[in-house]
Formats: sequence, structure tokens, C-alpha cells
Amino acid sequence: MVTRALIQIFVLFFACSSTSSSSTHLCLSDQRASLLEFKNTLSFNDYCMQFTSPRTNSWNGTADCCSWEGISCDKLTGHIIAIDLSDGCLQGSLHANSTLFQLRQLQQLNFAYNDFNGSIPSPLFNHFVSLTYLNLSSSGFSGLIPHEISLLSSLVSLDLSYSSLTFDATGFDRLSRNLTKLRNLVLEYTDMSGVSVASFSNLSSSMETLSLGTCQLHGEFPSEVFSLPYLKHVELAWNENLTGYLPKTNLSPSLVSLDLYYCRFKGSIPSSFGNLTQITLLDFTQNDFQGEIPDVFENLDKLTILKFGSNNFSGQAPTTVFNLTQVTQIDLSHNRLEGTLPNHVTRLQFLQYLTLSNNLISGGVPVWLFSLPSLITIDLSYNKLTGSIGQFQKPNSVMVIDLSFNDIQGPIPSSLFDLNNLSSLLLSSNNFSGVIESSILSKLENLYDLQLSNNGLVSLSSSNDGVNYSFPQLTRVLFSSCSVRKFPSFFRTSKVEVLDLSNNKISGGISKLEAEGWEGLNMLNLSNNFLTSLEQIPGKYLQILDLHSNLLQGPILSTWFNLPPPNPPYLSLLLISENILTGNIPSLICNWTSLVVLDLSKNNMSGTIPECLGNYSNGLQFINSQVNNFHGKIPDSFTNNMLKNLLLNDNQWEGSLPRSLANCASLEVLNLGNNNLTDTFPHWLASLPSLQVLILRSNRFHGSISNSIASSNFSALQIIDFSQNELSGPLPANFFRNLRAMKDAPKEKLPGSYLFKTDARVRYVYQFYQCPVNVTMKRLELEFLKNLAILTAMDFSNNLFTGQIPKQLGDLFSLQVLNLSHNSFAGPIPLSFANIVALESLDLSSNKLSGRIPSKLTNLTFLAVLDLSKNELVGPIPNGNQFSTFDNVSYSDNLGLCGMPLSRQCSTLGERTPAPPAPMVREDEGFVIPFLWEVVMMGYGCGTVLGLSFGYIVFTTGKPWWIVRIVERDLQTKFTKWVKNRTHSK
Repeated sequence: MVTRALIQIFVLFFACSSTSSSSTHLCLSDQRASLLEFKNTLSFNDYCMQFTSPRTNSWNGTADCCSWEGISCDKLTGHIIAIDLSDGCLQGSLHANSTLFQLRQLQQLNFAYNDFNGSIPSPLFNHFVSLTYLNLSSSGFSGLIPHEISLLSSLVSLDLSYSSLTFDATGFDRLSRNLTKLRNLVLEYTDMSGVSVASFSNLSSSMETLSLGTCQLHGEFPSEVFSLPYLKHVELAWNENLTGYLPKTNLSPSLVSLDLYYCRFKGSIPSSFGNLTQITLLDFTQNDFQGEIPDVFENLDKLTILKFGSNNFSGQAPTTVFNLTQVTQIDLSHNRLEGTLPNHVTRLQFLQYLTLSNNLISGGVPVWLFSLPSLITIDLSYNKLTGSIGQFQKPNSVMVIDLSFNDIQGPIPSSLFDLNNLSSLLLSSNNFSGVIESSILSKLENLYDLQLSNNGLVSLSSSNDGVNYSFPQLTRVLFSSCSVRKFPSFFRTSKVEVLDLSNNKISGGISKLEAEGWEGLNMLNLSNNFLTSLEQIPGKYLQILDLHSNLLQGPILSTWFNLPPPNPPYLSLLLISENILTGNIPSLICNWTSLVVLDLSKNNMSGTIPECLGNYSNGLQFINSQVNNFHGKIPDSFTNNMLKNLLLNDNQWEGSLPRSLANCASLEVLNLGNNNLTDTFPHWLASLPSLQVLILRSNRFHGSISNSIASSNFSALQIIDFSQNELSGPLPANFFRNLRAMKDAPKEKLPGSYLFKTDARVRYVYQFYQCPVNVTMKRLELEFLKNLAILTAMDFSNNLFTGQIPKQLGDLFSLQVLNLSHNSFAGPIPLSFANIVALESLDLSSNKLSGRIPSKLTNLTFLAVLDLSKNELVGPIPNGNQFSTFDNVSYSDNLGLCGMPLSRQCSTLGERTPAPPAPMVREDEGFVIPFLWEVVMMGYGCGTVLGLSFGYIVFTTGKPWWIVRIVERDLQTKFTKWVKNRTHSK
């Protein structure tokens, strides 16, 4: 026994002596040489080296390589087992023959946050089969991940995130089956679009962390993954085509975080969520979950972030959410949650962000919201909250309050103005009342954003005491559609940059004194008031000025330019339409070198436009001077390559079309209709590659349209209107072959989506200006703004065209409006018209068309308006689909037509009388108005644009003559028939 003990002591002493003696010479010479040679193949990022010293600086030929920074060795064998060169400023390639791969005993490798290039060489996996830890995150590698990665059977942690790497189906399937010890898998931003998500069901049961954000995954994710017993962290965010369901039972009790942000998971939230006692984060934002949120949060004491926004949840908001003691963020916005908020809450002591916007929450606003000690943001906007807000006693740290778009009533509680940290107060679109006094408002020293628009009973103090108070942070003030009658004086002592007082009751003029203190304004909207004068443009940095729809009168523009400088050097958008302006446009306007949009339409201005606007070289893109009294010739000086919209219609312009317009290569909308221009058809405009809208109606264009137009010309054209001119001869077939935009499905790009794509100085103009496009249809002029501009239309009516209608018109598949009326077209209606499947309005009236109406026109199921009257058509009228909705007026003055709806029967020469169309609705005996359903059904077949347009016209212009005529005639017919039936029944 003693001998054995001595032997053990001797062996232990010998082992310790060996370790001690070798510790000074632990590094193996061949491995040191391999590392030094590997170092020599790399270079270093100079910019990175300004902030950090690379770890390889300590690598030299004299020191023990096991003492080098980033190197770890086995203390018994001396073999290098770990290399950590993360954040090493390395750049270059890792070649397949690198000496690094001679270190076969390597167990840990970290190359994260470097700048390698090229693909990962397969020897990294072939030779390092003992790796347990591999981190190549943000390392710069790209390309396909070699299938040999599945050889790393000992791997416990793998991080390939934030590089340009790709997994294919075979490679990942092998990895999921062979890496049975894997606990941490981090692949964020790895391209896995070719991977079958079913492979995830093969992952190791030891999995703890699964991070797959932004991996382009698609398909149905295996629900059993969420049941892995040791799973703690699941991150699947930003895989917008990834669907799946959460398991109803057997959720991993170890779950700490579950992030499904912006996927497409669906189904309901299982009640077993109440068992996730370790959970700290739940983010299901922007998915397709539905049903009620189970009220099972009472035991989730560690939950800090709860985000269920932008789903389809319904029912009552879970009340136990308001008892979470550690929660900092609650987001249940953009659902259909109902019910009221709790009357009393005390446990949300750490809550910082509460977002319940865009739901159906009703009841009042509880005052405890404003007394929580940590709360920063309250967003209850877009709900059904009512009642008034009570006073509260314990101001908290809240910075943002958004209660807009509710039905809250009464005065704004004065205690809101005791919230010293408040930076944003958003109360728009409610029923608040009262006067906002400068003395109360000034208490909010940190207030940045104040929005009270669409509160018709709210006004601002009009006294001059506002100059006695300071508003040091106030930058954005929105008071549109309130009861403001006078400019509040407190603007003079603020730094307001955005001011919206539109749609109020401000009258009179604005003097220089009233505009004092506006030097910091970027945007000023005073539209839809009763202003009569504005002495000068306020501010030095103004970018957007909207004064449209006021009572401004006189030569205001000339007054502005006669004032001493400075003119606003940054003004990009000037809207002053629909006023009573007179005088001309001063040429000094071209000194405003940042101008992008100039809208002077619908005034009484006269004279001509300055030539400098045509060769404006600093980005002017919109000129709208329609509906004025401008006269003379349009200046022939257009060289502005940025000009996109030119609207000079409804004036008194004379002469020919300026040939210099051909220099405006970006021109998309040209409207010169309703003038006195005299010219031939402008073939030369066909050279404009982006021209989408060409309206020259009601002028004196004459002559024929050449048949020699190149195949690429007018290829972007979507709206063309040459009606009410003197064009003659046949319509050339070549012209219609070129109109490619009318053959393709219309896109949402017309006209307004082209607005300022790159110019940051006019980034706000999108939301303030909608360029109008007018289209005439059935003697009714419809104005389309950019939101209704997905339209293709052609109008050559009221000219002197002759010959047959070209069959090539039938190739314009996406054409929605076609008007060739009031010409001298002869011959048949082309059979090819049946191919214009998008057609909604067709007017061929007042021509000399002959032959039959093609029966295949019944295939035009969107056709809502048809006029074939005053022609020489013969034979039966087609029956079915939309043709069952048209009445006599559509076919009048065609003596050879017969069949419904005409009273003339088709019984001659063996013609079979068509059966009358089936009634669309049952006529109630005691009610005279059931025919209105026919009008509704007619609109049902109409496409989006015309359906919206007709509704818009009916409700905004009163009674369009052609609709009124149809309705009145049908009403009289129905009433007569009803009287006869009643008389007969008696």
C-alpha cells in the first residue's frame, strides 16, 4: 500500500514537473511557423487600425506563440486549440492551401468582424473536425457554404451571421442531421431562400439558441421546433414569407425570448403561454395571428417586452397585461381589440412605452396613465375613446402623448400642461374644445410637436400677451380645421419650423409685424382661409408655402418682388392657386433658385410667362398656370431638362406649339388644352421618352397624322386628348402600334410618383402637392389627382377624321376610355375592340359607321358607358353582360338596329327576336325607386377608376347632365309602368 502511494506521488510529481518545465517552451515550432506564414498572407484595414491595434501585432518569431494575443494552447500537449482574431482589422482571402489548416487540433475559431473576401474554403471544415466553437459573423465571406460543414459533428456553437453567405437545401439538411451537439445556431442575414424549412425539425434536441432573422426563409416552419426542451432564444424576424403555427401545448418551458417580427405566422395564441415563466421578450409584430389574446399573463413576472402589434387579434384586451411588474414595453396596436382600459393600475412601475393605437378600444382615458413613474410614450390614437380627460395629481416622465383620431370631448385638462418633460402632444381629430392660452402652453418648456388639427371647437389665444412668454423648443404646430380666427402672437417667440393653420377662419391680411419671429419656418400652410393679403413671404428658410383657396387679390407677386431682399433662397413649393390674383408673373421669380413647384392656377393673372421659367436650370419640375387670362405666344425657350409637368391649359395662348418643348427630356405631363393654339399634329413630341399625358383639346390643330412615326415614339403615353380640333384624314395604324403603355397593365406611377426621387431639399413635397390631370368623358370633365391617376384614355372626338377605324386600336388592351365621336369614320366597328378588356367607356357616336355591332363586345365586362348613337349600324343589338344595362340612348338614330332595349323587333328575314334581358332586381309593388339598383349594378361592372370618378363627380358637382337624363327617364318609365300595374290589379 505504501509502495503504491509512493508511486502515485512520484507520477504526480513527474507530471507537474513536466508541465512546469514545458510551460516556458509550450509552443510547438511547426505550429508557430504555420501561424506566422498565415499572418503574412493577410493585409490590414488602414481605417480600422486608426481605432484599434490588431492582435497579430504580438505575433513574432521569438515569443512563445501560446502567449500571443488571441492564441490559446493545450497546456499538456502545446497544440493550439483556440484562435480569436475578432475585430482584428484583417482583410484579404483565406485560401484553401493556407497553413492555418495545419492546426488540426483547433477547437475554437473566431474571425468575427473582419473584412475577408471570397468564399469559405472547404478545408476549414475538412481539417477542423474537432471544432466546438466557430464564429464567422460579419467576417466578409460570401458565396455558398460548403457542404463539408456537416463534418463538424462536435460543434456546439455556430455563428455565420451578417455576411453574404448562402445555404442550399443539401448543405443545411446535412448540417441539421449531423450536428447533434449543436446548442447555438446564429445565421442572421444568411441567404436561406433555397433551404427547405422542414429541415429544422431535424435540429439537435440540445438546441438553446436559434437565430434566423432576415434569412429569406419561406414555407411553413415546423411547430415542433418550439417544443425543444432546452430552447431559450428563437429569433425568426424579417422572414416575410415564413408561415407557421405555434403549438397548442408543449411549448419549451425554458423559453426566454421569442421574436417573430414581420413573418406570416397565423392561428391563435395558445393558453399554454401562461407557463412561460422564464420569458422576457415576446414580439409577434406584423403577423397574421387572430382570435383573442388569452388572458394568461399573471405569472409572467420576468416579461419585459410584449409586442403583438399589426395582427388580426380581436376580443377584449387581456387585463392581466396591466399587472406585469417588470414590463417596459407593451404594443398591442393595429388589431381589433375591444373593451375599455382598467380604471385602476398600480403595478406597471417600469412601463416606458404603451401603444394601443388602431384598435376599437372604447370608454374614457384613465388618469393613471399619466401617473406611472417610468412612462415615456402613450399612444392610444385611432380608437373609439370618448368622454373627457380628468385632472391628475402625480406628473410623470411622459414625453409623448398621442390621443389623436378618437372622440374625446371637453376641454384639455390643465394638468397635461404640468408634464414638464412632454415633447409631443398629439390630440388631432377629436372633439376637444376651449382656448389654448399662451400662459398655459408656455409651461411645456420641452414641447416640440403640438398637433390639434380637426378639433372644430379649439382656438388659439388671439391676445398679444404671447410675446411675454417663451417657447424655446416648439418646432411643429398643426392647427388645421379648428376655430382659429387670428394669428396667435406666441409664434413670434418660438422657433416654429412647421406651421399648419389651414382650413380655419383667419381673415384679413398678414402684416410684417405679424410675421415677425417666423425666421425659422420651413413649411407654412395657410390654405383655405379668408386671407386677402400677405405683405411678404415670411422667414429666411421657408421651403413650402401653401396659400391656395383664399381671397388673396391684386398683383401680390409683383409686390413681393419689389420688396428688398432677401428673397427666400430655399423655397421649393409655392401654391397660390384659387385666389383672385391679378397682374403678371415677374421675371424676378427665376431668382428663386430652389423652386420646384409653382402653382398659380385658377386666378385672374394675365400677360405671358417669363422666358426664364422655360430654361430654369435649378430643378423646376412643375409649372401650373391653368385657368387664368394669360395670352400671347408661349415662349419658345424651353431648355429645362428637369421639367416634368407643364399645365397652361384654359388660357388664351395663341400661335404654334413651342418646338423647344422637345428639349424637356423629363416631361411627363403636358396640358395646353382650351386655348387658341394653331398648329399641326406635334409629331416631334414623340421624341420625349417619358411623356405620359398629352392634352391639347379645344385648340386649332389641323391636318393629318403622319403614318411614318417610329416604333419607339409615344411609348410611355397613357392619356392623349386631341378632341375639339380640326385634325383630318385617316387615323394611321402605325401610331397605335407604338403605344406600349396602353398595351401593358397600368402602373401606379402617373402622375405624381415621379416626384423628387433624389432631391433631399424637397423631401416634404410629396405630401403637399398632387398634380391634376383632366380627362373629358361624356361631356364631363373629370379631374384626377395622383391617387386616381391609374388611367389610360384616348380622345380624338370632334375632329374631321375619315376612313375606317384602325383595327390596331384593339391591341391597346389596357385602354379604359376611348372617344372617337363626332368625326366621319366609316365602315364597321373593328372586331378587335373585343380585345380591349379594360375598356370602361366607349363613345363612337355621330360618325358614319355601318354594319353590325360585333357580338363579342359583350366580353367587355367592365364597360359602363356606351354610345353608338347617330351612325348607320344595322342588325340585332348584342345581349348579355354589360349590354343588358344600356338603354335606348346608346343606340338612337341607327335606323337599322333592332332588339332590346329598342322597341324595334328583329323579325325580318328570319331574324330571331332576342329574348329580353332578365330583370336585375325584383320590383317592389309599393315602391317606385327599385330601378336605382340597376344603376348600382351598372357601377358594379365598372372598374376602379371610373367607379371612383363617377362617385366623385356626383357628390362634388351636383347632377351631371347625362346621368340626370338617364335617371329621370328611367324614373318616368318605371313610374308609368307601376301606375299601369296598379290600375290593372284594381
